[in-house]
Amino acid sequence: MKTTQQLSRRTFVKGVVASTVLLSGMTLSAKSNGVKQRQQTRELSGTEFHLTIDKTLVNITGNPSYATTVNGMLQGPTLRWREGDTLTIHVTNNLSESSSIHWHGIILPFHMDGVPSISYEGIAPGETFTYTFTVQQSGTYWYHSHSGFQEQTGVYGAIVIEPKEKDPFAYDREHVLVLSDYSDEKPASIYRKLKLSADYYNFNQRTVGDFFAEVKEKGFLEAFKEREMWNKMRMSDRDLSDVTGYTYTFLMSGQNPASRFSALFKKGEKIRLRFINAAAMTFFDVRIPGLKMHVVAADGNNIQPVDVDEFRIGVAETYDVIVEPQDADAYAIFAQSIDRSGYALGNLTTDAKILADVPPMDPREALTLTDMGMSKDMKKMSGMDMKKSTDMQGMKKPIPLTKLPIKWGVGTTMRAMNPQYRLDDPGVGLRNNGRRVLTYADLRSLRSTKDDRYPDREIILHLTGNMDRYMWSINGIKYSESQPLEFHYGERLRITYINDTMMNHPMHLHGMWSDLESGDENHLVRKHTIISQPGSKISFRVTVDAKGAWAYHCHLLYHMTDMFRKVVVA
Repeated sequence: MKTTQQLSRRTFVKGVVASTVLLSGMTLSAKSNGVKQRQQTRELSGTEFHLTIDKTLVNITGNPSYATTVNGMLQGPTLRWREGDTLTIHVTNNLSESSSIHWHGIILPFHMDGVPSISYEGIAPGETFTYTFTVQQSGTYWYHSHSGFQEQTGVYGAIVIEPKEKDPFAYDREHVLVLSDYSDEKPASIYRKLKLSADYYNFNQRTVGDFFAEVKEKGFLEAFKEREMWNKMRMSDRDLSDVTGYTYTFLMSGQNPASRFSALFKKGEKIRLRFINAAAMTFFDVRIPGLKMHVVAADGNNIQPVDVDEFRIGVAETYDVIVEPQDADAYAIFAQSIDRSGYALGNLTTDAKILADVPPMDPREALTLTDMGMSKDMKKMSGMDMKKSTDMQGMKKPIPLTKLPIKWGVGTTMRAMNPQYRLDDPGVGLRNNGRRVLTYADLRSLRSTKDDRYPDREIILHLTGNMDRYMWSINGIKYSESQPLEFHYGERLRITYINDTMMNHPMHLHGMWSDLESGDENHLVRKHTIISQPGSKISFRVTVDAKGAWAYHCHLLYHMTDMFRKVVVA
C-alpha cells in the first residue's frame, strides 16, 4: 500500500527531476510538425485578443509529454479586461481535433458561451472563431476548453476584470494563483481505468486492522452496521478523490512543488491573491501558515470580508483574499489536495531566492455518517442550528414544486436517507482541525438582497451515481437519455440539490447567476459554481434573464459526461 508520505515524496521527486531539466536549459525537440515549445505564462490586456490552441511539448514531471495549450502557455495567458468594454477575441484551433473556449462565470449571449453542441459547433481544426461580447461584471474568473478532455491537458487560464468603480477594499499589489492537476497520462486512459475500477488511483483502502480499531471504539455491532451501510452503497469511506497524486502533479500557476511559484511582496504591503481552481478533478485546502487571510470575494463577487486561516476551494471556484505579511521574509502558500495525496505549493516572499518551510500535510480522514446523509446527530457533527437550516432562510410562503422525472436503479446505488443543509460544515478533513476554516455560512454579499424577488417555483435535482461502476447522473438519468430542463424567461427559480452520493460535486449553471442561500436572506451571495457536499442538500435562486440554450453540469471532468443537462430558456 502506498502511503500519503510515499505519494507526496514521489510527487516531489518528479518535480525535482522536471526542475533540473528546465534549469539545465535542455531543449526538448518536437518529434512532429506543428508542436510548440512551452512558453512562459504572461498577461494580455486590451479589447482585442488573438489566442491559439496548440499541441505543446512540456515537462512537468521529468518526462516530456504533450499538452494542449493556449498560445503555447501552461497555464494559458492571463486575460485582463475592463468592465463595460466590448471585446473581440479571435481563437484559432491548431489541433487536429475540434476545440473550444468557454468563459467560465462570464455573463454573455448564449452563442458566445463556447460549449459545443449547445452554444455552437465548436472550432474545427485549422479554423478561427471570433467571440465578441460586452463585459458586464468585474472580479476574478477563468476560461477553459469545453471539448473532450482538453481542460485536463492544459487549455485553461485566468481572467481578471477591472471594475468601473473602485473595489471597496485597498491593496498594494496582486498575484493570480491558478491551481491545477496535471498528468503525463492521457485523459482517455485515466477515464478508461476509472470505468474499469473506480478506485484505481486510490491507495487509501480499508484494512482488517481498521475494522478491529472500529470494533474497539464502537463495539462489534455498531462497527458492523456501519460497514454494512457503506457496502450497500458500494462506496468506500476512503474515496475522497477519484484521481489522486499517484498520477497527478499538482500545480500552482503552472509550476510544480519543486520549482515553486513565487509571489513577491514588500513588508507592510497589502497583497491581493486571486485564487482560481482550474483543476480537472481536485479540491484543494488552502492556507498560508503564519498569515490570516481576509476573504473579500467569491466567484468574482465582492462579499462582506471574512478572516480565516484556511479555505477549501472546489473545482471551478475562485476566491480573492488579502494578506498583510509583516514578520517573515517568506511564507508558504500551501494547497493540499482533499485526499492528502499531494499538494500545490507557492512562495510569498520578499526575494525569490528565499523559500519558506513547507508545512506537513494534514492526516487523511475518512468520510463519516454525516457525509452519508445518515447521521443521527447532525447538529453535533456540523455545529449548525439544524432547525434554522431545514426551513432555509425562513421562507415566507410555500413555493410551488415542479416535479422532474427521476429514475432509481443500477446507476443510483448511493442514497442519502436524511440529507441536511450543512452550510457551516467545512467538510471532511477540515472539521475541528484547530484552524478557522471558511464555510458557505460565512459568505454574505455586499449588495442587499432584501428586496429581491421571491421565487416563483422550485425544482429539486438529485445528484446520483454508482461509484462501483463509475456511473454519474442527475435524477438517475444520464445526459444522453435526458430531456432539456425548461426555464421560463423572466421567472425567479429556486433550485435545491440533494446529493445522494458520497462525493463533493461542483455544480455550474452557465449563463445566469446562482444566488446561494447561505443563511442570511438579506445578503444572498452570488456564485457561478456551487459545491454540493456528500449526503447533503443546498439551495440557491436564479433570476432567469438569459434566453437561449445553456450547459448545466458537475465540473469534475470525468463526471461531466453524464452529470450534465441542457437548459433551454424561452
